[in-house]
Amino acid sequence: MRNLDLEWGDVMNVDKDLLAILCCPETKQPVSLAGTELVVKLNEAVRKGSLRNIGNQPVTEELDGGLVRSDSKLVYPIRENIPVMLIEEGIPLDQLA
Repeated sequence: MRNLDLEWGDVMNVDKDLLAILCCPETKQPVSLAGTELVVKLNEAVRKGSLRNIGNQPVTEELDGGLVRSDSKLVYPIRENIPVMLIEEGIPLDQLA
């Protein structure tokens, strides 16, 4: 289990140049780093077993961070400082509502 006390730097480990060129692979919308509060909420849902990705698979691994699509409907996980930019790995944010 990961530490819930994430610091802002824990979700800021994506290179600025890389972040500038990344976009949603499905819609081509720009992405931005998820804030700590959102990452904590996502990880709480992972631990509860209530989070599913676009591929309708349960998300079982906690996120180190995330990249939020500009329409704020989807987040792509960051694990071990690597953005997982696969369409089926995107996590719809409406599950947190």
